[in-house]
Amino acid sequence: MRVVIAISLVFPFFGYGFQQQDSVRVLDEVPIHANRIQTGFNEASASIIILQGAALAQAPALSVNDVLHYMPGVDIRQRGANGIQADANIRGSTFDQVLILINGIKISDPQTGHHSLNLPVDIDNIERIEILKGPAARVFGQNAFAGAINIITKTPEKDFVKVSAMAGDFGLGGVRLSGAIHDKTGTSHYLSASRDVSDGYQYNTDYVLSNYFYQSSWRSGLGKWNVLAGLTDRTFGANGFYASSNFQDQRESVQTSLVALNLQTHPGDRFSLNHRLYWRKNSDDYVFNWKNPTAYRNLHTGNTVGYEANGTLRNRMGMAGLGIDLNHLWLESTNLGNHNRTVFTLFAEQRFDFNQSKWDITPGIQFNYYSDFGLNIFPGIDVGYLINKRLKAYGNWGYTYRVPTYTDLYYSDPANEGNPLLEPEFAIAYEAGIKLLNVKWMSGQAAYFVRDGKEIIDWTKDVETDPWRPENLAGVLMKGVDLNIALTPFGNNGVIRTLDLGYTFIDAEKRTDQTFSRYALENLKHQVTASLVLAYGKSIRHTVYYRYIDRVTMPDYSLVDSRISWQKNRVNMFVDVTNIFDVTYKETNLVTMPGRWFKAGIACQFNRQ
Repeated sequence: MRVVIAISLVFPFFGYGFQQQDSVRVLDEVPIHANRIQTGFNEASASIIILQGAALAQAPALSVNDVLHYMPGVDIRQRGANGIQADANIRGSTFDQVLILINGIKISDPQTGHHSLNLPVDIDNIERIEILKGPAARVFGQNAFAGAINIITKTPEKDFVKVSAMAGDFGLGGVRLSGAIHDKTGTSHYLSASRDVSDGYQYNTDYVLSNYFYQSSWRSGLGKWNVLAGLTDRTFGANGFYASSNFQDQRESVQTSLVALNLQTHPGDRFSLNHRLYWRKNSDDYVFNWKNPTAYRNLHTGNTVGYEANGTLRNRMGMAGLGIDLNHLWLESTNLGNHNRTVFTLFAEQRFDFNQSKWDITPGIQFNYYSDFGLNIFPGIDVGYLINKRLKAYGNWGYTYRVPTYTDLYYSDPANEGNPLLEPEFAIAYEAGIKLLNVKWMSGQAAYFVRDGKEIIDWTKDVETDPWRPENLAGVLMKGVDLNIALTPFGNNGVIRTLDLGYTFIDAEKRTDQTFSRYALENLKHQVTASLVLAYGKSIRHTVYYRYIDRVTMPDYSLVDSRISWQKNRVNMFVDVTNIFDVTYKETNLVTMPGRWFKAGIACQFNRQ
């Protein structure tokens, strides 16, 4: 069967979980979970990737980080393999400029963006991933500077128990246990636990990763309730992760938890109102030399507690959205000190549909108050025009903003010196694009984007022997194009099911006099992605993924990964080979990534009849 990875900007089609028949999903039926106004994919006048969860089963990936590698315009820079530690970048951004969410709950870390992908969910818990590329602050809130990644968890409809195991090179092993149960009142419970280990592909890259996840839903007279709780506990060797490739004995232990209570209500036929309470906690224990742990050690613990309310109202002009978010966070750190802040957000937008929905215009604005940085306002607008039933043109414009992290402000060690005088960074971002819709055997898209950043925060220095220090640069201008074509020439028949080619180009211009830049200008210049989905009968699928990466500050490289999977009744098996041609490469300037890696797994699921 085939997957739809729906992209409003770049439009790849990867292998869909083949436990269903091969078919093309109607993208307009896929809602975008933006907390307030939710529209179908075809209706959205923004750059959005929708990766359906069944596609995760066909990707040669053990983590969300691995899957995001294959998304055009998205740059995942790993230090630790298989999801242990990675940074997310969108359209040439830094890792602090991308907002990460789970079910719309902001989980980006105020200490540092290095922790934002410490996800308290396992890849098997995910129903879909939505990626908004472009100015997302108006929609998702503060710090969605270059975009946002929203991870939607599963809500199983049937009772089941699933057991799976995997093994591979470098001492790789893992076990997973999950299950769901429903009672006669409609209450559901979904629980999973997993543990992955590896001896490491080189010295001090071993890891132990445990994830625990629980979700429950029920109905009452007030509406539909949902509880979510997740914990990730990871301990790993951090060979060369942060200081230098010469420092090989670094070690880190991170625990990230998330608890949320959500209530969905419908006070009127045209009005819906959702309430949410949430708490995210992150603890980070970093040791510079595990052989002498008392010589240099950082302990950081951050908490964020908040309340959010989002409402939508259908009206004669279209649909209005309104939301508030109030959260308080506090950090206790042996290096950064103790800090706290309160953040209040007010959001409003109105979608207008004109001329029998040929035109859609969605202006919006967000008011954002930080107790330590004051008030800021994020206006923006999306515009779309349906040229005909096969073709849509769109454009959007927005103001976006990010406050410095506590690491930017206060971190200090012999090689780094924080800057408490930093100011927030901001940018004007816009794009124009066109996409092909509702063609059975072909989809394609192209877009031009610009992000004109001012006061951009980057760690810089003038002399190589100086410590790194964050400064507000005069500006960084990012502009480029995304384009893609996806072919399904034989539909559900034949060996070749889908062929997808994508390309992203980014041109970056820095306006500063500093000689050395750590993050702001390490963007991709050229990115090529390709995928091929092959079907061998009804039970076997073979997916091949190719990506070419040309980064402005590092040597370029090409990688090929593959998965062969087989499913029969209750049993599913897979064999992965990543980095098939054993390429030596780095995604950051510090850490050499793994060479060829064989992995295999088996899962058995029992459904209650």
